[in-house]
Amino acid sequence: MRLLENSRVLDDILAGQPILPVLSITRESDILPMADALAAAGITNLEVTLRTPLGLGAIRLLASERPQLCVGAGTVLDARQFQSVLDAGARFIVTPGTTDELLALGLDSPVPLLPGVATASEIMRGYRLGYRCFKLFPAEICGGVKLLKALAGPFHDVRFCPTGGIGPERLPDYLALDNVVAVGGSWMAPRDLIESGDWQAITRLCRQVPRRR
Repeated sequence: MRLLENSRVLDDILAGQPILPVLSITRESDILPMADALAAAGITNLEVTLRTPLGLGAIRLLASERPQLCVGAGTVLDARQFQSVLDAGARFIVTPGTTDELLALGLDSPVPLLPGVATASEIMRGYRLGYRCFKLFPAEICGGVKLLKALAGPFHDVRFCPTGGIGPERLPDYLALDNVVAVGGSWMAPRDLIESGDWQAITRLCRQVPRRR
């Protein structure tokens, strides 16, 4: 079982950069310049989702052309997708929820798995297997900061990467929590700036991201 080793790797990835862009690629021409714009602001961890047909190819391209970046795969739903993102070169895997199949795959995966949860029961399913870091999704809808504070009691050794509906105005509240290791979101690369190719504006926006208190 590689879960313990992977847990350390995942903690290093997320703790080193507490902001995780969640990117859904709609044009192949955007992939490299968008990654470069984020990297210019010091954001080198990226979660590329499989929500679009270009997601898998984007992971493969970034792994090949930007190996200095830590590119993970998001919205992984089943074993087939799990293997496909491994083959594409993903450095970590993120799921929107948990299934027995995905949790089992994560136990011996060559890269860390960040399983998605929204309830205490889902956390307990992963906790029993040894998982201690989860993605809280959709964070704002399922309770946000108040839920994370409540979960800190029974799950004192668990940390979270909340994602879903979190904007820059709420970011400091999340980063102030001891059980939050990183915060995910898409607002650091807005769709209008991507469509217009204003990469410098994305870099400027990311440089204004609040950091931990």
